[in-house]
Amino acid sequence: MEDQAVCCYRHPQRETGISCTRCERPICPECMISASVGFHCPECVSGRVPAGAGASAVGPPPRAAQPRTMAGGTITSDPRLITKILVAINIAVWLAALSAGDRLVNDLDLVGRAYDPGAAQIVGVAEGQWWRLVTSIFLHQQLIHIAFNMLSLWWIGGPLEAALGRVRFIVLYMLSGLGGSALSYLLAAQNQPSLGASGAIFGLLGATAVLMRRLNYDMRPVIALLALNLLFTFTWSGIAWQAHVGGLVAGTVVAYGMVHAPREKRALVQRGTCALVLLAIVAMVWIRTIQLTG
Repeated sequence: MEDQAVCCYRHPQRETGISCTRCERPICPECMISASVGFHCPECVSGRVPAGAGASAVGPPPRAAQPRTMAGGTITSDPRLITKILVAINIAVWLAALSAGDRLVNDLDLVGRAYDPGAAQIVGVAEGQWWRLVTSIFLHQQLIHIAFNMLSLWWIGGPLEAALGRVRFIVLYMLSGLGGSALSYLLAAQNQPSLGASGAIFGLLGATAVLMRRLNYDMRPVIALLALNLLFTFTWSGIAWQAHVGGLVAGTVVAYGMVHAPREKRALVQRGTCALVLLAIVAMVWIRTIQLTG
């Protein structure tokens, strides 16, 4: 007989491999709260442990000054707030691009160095327009493009934000997006424009794989999703594969440092990992700029 899947006691539809170290009930990443040893459920932290929850629930629950996520972030009442804000920003920029036309797109997309007939000048990151590395992450033109990216952000971003916390999630998102922009700038043709949140989304996919591995979840669904997305990346025309690969690598590295950092050195390891990824991004941008202007 096959073993029955263990699901979170607060979210029966979510399988999990983690249990509360006090009451022994299974909990998912959204419910788990870091403790001195393992993770606790919200009821144990607040003192509302029902009778019969488990033998280890006897006695007063530990007092937690501030509930934490598995990565050390603060537990919040709305675990999707940053995800909602990111979706809203992307949609707002898309609507602005629809209203303003090609002029705004030409000012915000990622291009290394090219002649812009509308502006009658050479433009690009190599010309000192560093903002394009950031603005291109939030820029879309086609409806299908932004629809796919925002649906992916909503489905993947919410659970990650709940597991990492708001600050760590936004750092993960931005470094993934910048990693995609930097690799595109480094490897793509200097006059090839690119835009979209795909690099950041791929970073979230990589982070999801890291998180699922950390929680001992079944890796087959996320591996299949990654493989399918990479297949589309390298077989469909018009896709900036550099952004997808750069975002995937950056997001995977950042997430690994966040969820595998030892508790006693958590802040140091997490900040150091993010700093190294940012340094690699700066190095790629600097090398490419020297190539194009030297």
